[in-house]
Amino acid sequence: MSSNCLTVSESDSLGNIPLTHQSTSSWLVFLAAGFLVSVPVFIEAPLVRLFPEISVLMTGGWLWVSFYLMRQPKTQLWGDLLFGFSWSWLAGSVYWGWLRWEPLIHLPVESMGVPIALWCLWRGWGKIGNFFYLGSLLGTAITDIYFYITGLIPHWRQLMQVDPSLATPIFQAALAQVQTPWGLSWAVVLANALLGMGLWAMQQSDRHWWAFAGAVLSTILVDSLFWFAASFA
Repeated sequence: MSSNCLTVSESDSLGNIPLTHQSTSSWLVFLAAGFLVSVPVFIEAPLVRLFPEISVLMTGGWLWVSFYLMRQPKTQLWGDLLFGFSWSWLAGSVYWGWLRWEPLIHLPVESMGVPIALWCLWRGWGKIGNFFYLGSLLGTAITDIYFYITGLIPHWRQLMQVDPSLATPIFQAALAQVQTPWGLSWAVVLANALLGMGLWAMQQSDRHWWAFAGAVLSTILVDSLFWFAASFA
């Protein structure tokens, strides 16, 4: 990967944005980050089950679009954000395409982009996208922790091994476990942890923190949607 593709820092990508528009652009980054967190869940997940190879190859397309946008002064910010999203997409494609039956390796696979993200941040490149990726990864880690603490891992394995038409009893058993005092207490604790980190990040003026906040807070929304879906299964 050539370094000239990664030499976009937040200051570069925002250099043409007037100070009076920074608040608006921060909210746009926040909303875009939230949208990109939901994309793997509602678009990538169905695709990767049927065509995992195509999903992996699409990572190259995301990166190409990212680099193209970063070369344009008016779209550098969005290319930066898409760069971080590309690693989330790739990790999701690999895990859900071939490894979804084993929850123990979910987080390590989702973390495959961490070395690149840390290297870019060390060089001061692509802060918005890399903070988005790290925020998304943090949300994933908190969700996985909840599964471990509440004993939902066996249900995870069962869901990955049965036909979707037979998944309703498994969803109902998992929901019953979530609705215990132990499950509800930990849901409140971890949701508040995500909420606190997200709201703290939104107090910062730098837009990479808003990308982080959008990714973290959207985790609460996505997990809530799954909870509602399981409730009506």
